[in-house]
Amino acid sequence: MSINAREAILLAARNIAQSQGYNGLNFRDLAQEVGIKPASIYYHFPSKADLGIAVAKRYWQDGAAALETISEETPDPAEALRRFPEIFRRSLETDNRLCLASFVGAETDNLPTAMAEEIQTFAQVNIAWLGRLLVAAKYCEEADSDVRARAIFSAVAGAQLIARSRSDITLFDTLIEAYRAYGPLPA
Repeated sequence: MSINAREAILLAARNIAQSQGYNGLNFRDLAQEVGIKPASIYYHFPSKADLGIAVAKRYWQDGAAALETISEETPDPAEALRRFPEIFRRSLETDNRLCLASFVGAETDNLPTAMAEEIQTFAQVNIAWLGRLLVAAKYCEEADSDVRARAIFSAVAGAQLIARSRSDITLFDTLIEAYRAYGPLPA
């Protein structure tokens, strides 16, 4: 199998996990989605756990790259913070998917330990980025940045969950604007 096949498997597995969770991920459906035989998946991923770990790791790495892109495109930290929810909105725009960390994080009791750790890394990366920007934009002191960043991350992820459950992306937008008007997001 080529690297392209491995990447196709990772992408398809992420998409399935974002709509059905880790428990909804199986090699038969994944192989059908990619257009290969189920046994071919084992070439790159000897087990479902190995696949889940790779998907979760790639997800937080892609998330970190998306945050860096926002920082590069938007050097003003206040404006970069304003753009943060767009990452979560994009998942909703793509077949009403949920953030992988939110969906799979809810299954923590049933996840391989290493996968749960990779999922937690996604939250840590987002919270660290938010904290840095909150301080840079002078919205809070460094001592308070972690708590405020966690509140923002949780609020945006929660807005996504509520909007997904109703298949209504405008509800996400309404909640984000309410968070800006009444907290925790900076206006």
